[in-house]
Amino acid sequence: MTNFIPIVPLDAVVYPDETFTLHLSEFKYIQLIRDCYKEQKQFGIPLLHDEKIREYGTLMEILAIVKEYDNGALEVRIKGQQVFRILEVVKSLPEKPYSGAIVSYPENDKMKVHPKLSRLIHDEVKRLYTLLNIENRMPEEEQQWSSYDIAHKLGLTREQEYDLLSIFNEVQRMEYLRRYFNSIMPEVDDLDILKSRINLN
Repeated sequence: MTNFIPIVPLDAVVYPDETFTLHLSEFKYIQLIRDCYKEQKQFGIPLLHDEKIREYGTLMEILAIVKEYDNGALEVRIKGQQVFRILEVVKSLPEKPYSGAIVSYPENDKMKVHPKLSRLIHDEVKRLYTLLNIENRMPEEEQQWSSYDIAHKLGLTREQEYDLLSIFNEVQRMEYLRRYFNSIMPEVDDLDILKSRINLN
């Protein structure tokens, strides 16, 4: 299946089922949100990194316009729906200030966590958080989370977060995270950098 969606490129990776509040001050994106909210349409957030729109992004649903400022800026509550792949960016739209894209939707296994990998990763995350002396933000029930639920809590780089977004099988995503832990645990000297990335997320 392919279709056209308006897009808000951001230097951020958003995952399916992720919910957060987005602050927008640029006129074109304020107009995009108002149009989508009025017409009950979804929009996409592809990764904009090094001034380049990347191939994959996440389709977003608008839950609510939280706040409207006197200068026109908006705060909007949004939730990730599914990963899309950009086939073509449409930079200019008739009578619209924003751009869009023709996208397809790769088949994506979003099953909850795989039991064996779950235990391995859960234990590694707890050990990492203990080493960094930061609050444990892992879900209490292991069976209730997926790789998407914890990806922003592990100190991944932007490229690593994007790599995870472009994997469409949950076991493979969990294996990616397991390999990530194996690579970072010996690098004790870089724990301060890792801690700052975790706290930023």
